[in-house]
Amino acid sequence: MDKQKEAPERGSRVRRRVLLGSAAGCAVLGGVLMLLPWEETASRPSAPAPGARAAVAAGVPAALPGLAALIGDREAHLRDHPRDARAWAVLGSAYLEQGRRTADAGYYPKAEKALRTSLKVRAKGNAAALEGMAALANARRDFRAARSWGQAARKAAPKRWTTYAVLIDAHTGLGDHTAADRALDRLTKLRDGPAVMARAAAVFRDQGRPEDSAAALSDAAARATAPAERAAYLEQGGQLAWERGDREDALRHFRAALRLDPDQRAAQAGQGRALAALGRTTEALTAYRAALARQPRPEYALELGELYESLGLAQAAHEQYDEVRARVRSAGAGGVDEELVLGRFEADHGDAGAAVRRLRAEWRRQPGVAVADALGWALHRAGRHEEALRFAVRATDEERGGGVRSALYAYHRGMTERALERYGPARRHLREALRINPHFSPLGAPQARAALRELGEPSVADVPEWDAESG
Repeated sequence: MDKQKEAPERGSRVRRRVLLGSAAGCAVLGGVLMLLPWEETASRPSAPAPGARAAVAAGVPAALPGLAALIGDREAHLRDHPRDARAWAVLGSAYLEQGRRTADAGYYPKAEKALRTSLKVRAKGNAAALEGMAALANARRDFRAARSWGQAARKAAPKRWTTYAVLIDAHTGLGDHTAADRALDRLTKLRDGPAVMARAAAVFRDQGRPEDSAAALSDAAARATAPAERAAYLEQGGQLAWERGDREDALRHFRAALRLDPDQRAAQAGQGRALAALGRTTEALTAYRAALARQPRPEYALELGELYESLGLAQAAHEQYDEVRARVRSAGAGGVDEELVLGRFEADHGDAGAAVRRLRAEWRRQPGVAVADALGWALHRAGRHEEALRFAVRATDEERGGGVRSALYAYHRGMTERALERYGPARRHLREALRINPHFSPLGAPQARAALRELGEPSVADVPEWDAESG
């Protein structure tokens, strides 16, 4: 087990930086690594909200008030029972979920300390802590480490269904869709229910099966009993509706999610996206600002900046672009790899050469479809169109793993083909982008339309000559 625990550590450049400071706030008592209590209070906290502990244990979304109560309860319990490995694992997973829900990467080092303490207290067969470390690595976008921790958790408890959900995310991040499909098959044999349906929906989406994905998410939302969990599935359904260009349906999903869980900030950002596409700009700006105030994710700042830029508000756009860099630095302090977002930003709004260097390194670490698309686009923006097309094809070619139907990916491929004077494929992919979602980007969609107008209709020269002998 020690070798299994050490392998993921060698694979993570980001996490090594975090571990240098992980001794802060810790002490060694009786041979066991102990965490000093955080935010010690004189009175015992209120009991966690019903379902919070079960949600965390099952790896599904929990309401923020319930999470806060669960964290307080476990911290108080561990001050009196410091050798309770299960409680340390629950606390670590709760910190992780809190970090995800608030986009506060400061919770991730706390989560790591708690999970590692659980493994110190009980190293053998501690699948909950191993799985928690895998989920933490996924949240930090360290998919190789996530796969290693997940495999260790699976070895410790082969029938623990939640481990396979974490492995799906890790395999997907590494671009290994065959392994993700195998993990889903194992998961569905072990468990049924809304959480499993939602995981299946994500795999279906990546396989280019949006209708199956939407149906699975609809069933998951209908069967979920906890408001926060149901809201999360509605938000994912809204994202699917947005990806297929259905602005009104996306907005309905996002609003329903927020009614159930006002802390569902991903749905609030989704509202901003849909409202902007509907031309309701003032409402869109308000929605984005509200999402960023409570969940300051760099991608939301990038989207808001591009919306401002599309409106001709250059100063406001630059302020948000500065926020992108600041948010990426903040996330990095918690061990989160935001190179993908930063690379996308640099390709369009900064230094394309720097974007290529960042994204090429990211590709070596975790060659997923999203990284292939971003690297291809950065290469195109840097003027390296032939190499760019290889990555654009990888992101959009189903046989190479690019099964997801993405207007953005099709747009990137079409613009790259246009630069290479491959006008027929360029028209086809630019039209595909606008057919999938005519409003996929406030900057990109108008550029796709302009490029199509410039390309015009196919000429006779674009049609290959018929050779009767070869057919």
